[in-house]
Amino acid sequence: MSWKDNVTVVLNQIRPSLQADGGDVELVKVDDDGTITVALQGHCRGCPYSQMTLKNGIEQILKEKIPEVREVLNV
Repeated sequence: MSWKDNVTVVLNQIRPSLQADGGDVELVKVDDDGTITVALQGHCRGCPYSQMTLKNGIEQILKEKIPEVREVLNV
């Protein structure tokens, strides 16, 4: 399994925490340079804390579990 495949596995591990608060995350794109593009959904979309969730939650966890991840962006 490549590191890109592991992105989906890790996002599926994070997803229940987001869903518990009425949100979700969808994987949009995985670039070769380690940039991951996601779309926050549900309550996460309009939440004033969505950037904190993205950077301090999703991005941090992905970087810890997959060293190739450089950055996570929301579209």
